[in-house]
Amino acid sequence: MKYQDLLIINGDVVLDTGHNPTLIQDRAVIAQDIKHAILESQLAVMLIAERSKPKKADIRTQIELLVEEDVRLVPGTIRVEEPNDGELYVFAQTIDFGDVQLSISQKEMTQ
Repeated sequence: MKYQDLLIINGDVVLDTGHNPTLIQDRAVIAQDIKHAILESQLAVMLIAERSKPKKADIRTQIELLVEEDVRLVPGTIRVEEPNDGELYVFAQTIDFGDVQLSISQKEMTQ
């Protein structure tokens, strides 16, 4: 185990049945950090607010570049998809832990 963090969902620490914080490791930590970076950048909100296809493509590229800054990822492996309005998927390969994927929903973007 190289990385460890608390599991955060919808801005809250997730507690286990004993009311202790739930811990996550390695790949899950990287995915959570990427998700929080995207949400904090407000790029996801800009993406759902935008209607112009060229501008949406530009925002997706900005998200890819933001994710690319994470030194735990293999450069050039980041892929961002928006299968539906208000739904975002990010795929990448970590250096030490294989593939990572995460999704961000419109609900999470507007919290």
